[in-house]
Amino acid sequence: MPRSKQYLIDDLSMKESWRLFKIMSEVVDGFETLNDIGPAVSVFGSARIKPEEPLYKQTEQLSAKLAEAGFSVITGGGPGLMEAGNKGAKEAGGESIGLHIHLPLEQGANEFVDVRCDFRYFFIRKLMFIKYAMAYVAMPGGYGTLDELSEALVLIQTKRIRPFPIVLIGTEFWGPLVDWFKERLVRDGFCREEDLDLFRVTDDIDEAVGHIKRHVIL
Repeated sequence: MPRSKQYLIDDLSMKESWRLFKIMSEVVDGFETLNDIGPAVSVFGSARIKPEEPLYKQTEQLSAKLAEAGFSVITGGGPGLMEAGNKGAKEAGGESIGLHIHLPLEQGANEFVDVRCDFRYFFIRKLMFIKYAMAYVAMPGGYGTLDELSEALVLIQTKRIRPFPIVLIGTEFWGPLVDWFKERLVRDGFCREEDLDLFRVTDDIDEAVGHIKRHVIL
């Protein structure tokens, strides 16, 4: 009869043990690389948007205004709206930071990144977004954008981190999701109505930057 593995440490094979060292190495590298960056805003959005599309230009403008307001801009370091975020910050004279993730189908880091970190593990990358950002801005995006957004909302809701401004750009894009929050989550008791105050939805870049400036002391 096989011996049961009563304790978690019994399940750690040699391969899993080495993976722990890789995880620790990524955490240390991230802390060392990002330790000296200035006050920063994390900007999220789709990797699939092309430079000629309006959302790309809007994200460029947003990041430029954040840079002009004294903020560094952190993105996922990839193409699409991540590239637009880095480009806008860099060309406005701000600090442009990319937290690049290695994926089988992911393109390389964009050319507008000044400070770059590379990750294999999503959860470590999300830790760096949270640890070094004083605010979040979510442009329209897919599962990755939703993942990063919900991570911040949960951590603030459960008081694991200090509250910080979260802005969703695009009322047409985010509006149906917010309506669902109200009509299902709040109505059915899965979250409180005041939890909807954890974020702001707008189409106005100046309003977004102004909201962040009012709530973040540089």
